[in-house]
Amino acid sequence: MKDINFIFLLLALGAEIIGTIGGFGSSVFFVPIGNFYFDFYSVLGLTALFHLSSNLSKIFLFKKGLDKKLLLYIGLPSVIFVIAGGFLSKVLDSVLLKIVLGLFLVGLSLLFLIKSNLILAPNKKNAIAGGAFSGFSAGLLGTGGAIRGLTMAAFNLEKSVFIATSAFIDFMIDFSRTFVYYNNGYIHNHDLKYVPFLFVIGILGSYIGKRILNYIPQTKFRKLSLSLILFIGIVTLLQLFFI
Repeated sequence: MKDINFIFLLLALGAEIIGTIGGFGSSVFFVPIGNFYFDFYSVLGLTALFHLSSNLSKIFLFKKGLDKKLLLYIGLPSVIFVIAGGFLSKVLDSVLLKIVLGLFLVGLSLLFLIKSNLILAPNKKNAIAGGAFSGFSAGLLGTGGAIRGLTMAAFNLEKSVFIATSAFIDFMIDFSRTFVYYNNGYIHNHDLKYVPFLFVIGILGSYIGKRILNYIPQTKFRKLSLSLILFIGIVTLLQLFFI
């Protein structure tokens, strides 16, 4: 227990709660936070394992139905491209990937903050493209939930259906990339001590996030989430260039 970093676990709980409420998923917070405590590749491995429990919890807590068409149009290309992104992550330098991650977080958050009403046309083409891009980003950088959220928002789903469908797609992504990351050597024995804690945090964070959703308008919290993503992205870049 003395080797466990409980501050990291507390931040992981916060990432799960905010990710559930904001609709972006916890990885957009968990990955850059994890980079302060572990090497980039270890974070990718832990993220995949963490999300398995997190997304199973969301599927159970928001079990009011799944959108089967979106599971096919977004989920299938997501799984294919997360595998491609996962293999490519082994080729690219970890410092380069951190730079891309920081720029990705800053650019995505600014886009959503400036274009608050940004939506995509709800058609099959955009669903497939969004699924492919989000899956590739998840495999390469560890996070792609914000892109998938933007894609799914176009279809105007009921909140519970939205979260359950997104979580099911995310589960398929994490299940697939876990094998790729294991093959790449990203899942290290000395990091596995965190898995039981992250499993509990995934369940607890999803539950707390669901409860908070009943009291806080998602639109207002979305702006706060985006501001946090922007801050984390800037800190990630500063850490690389000045520390």
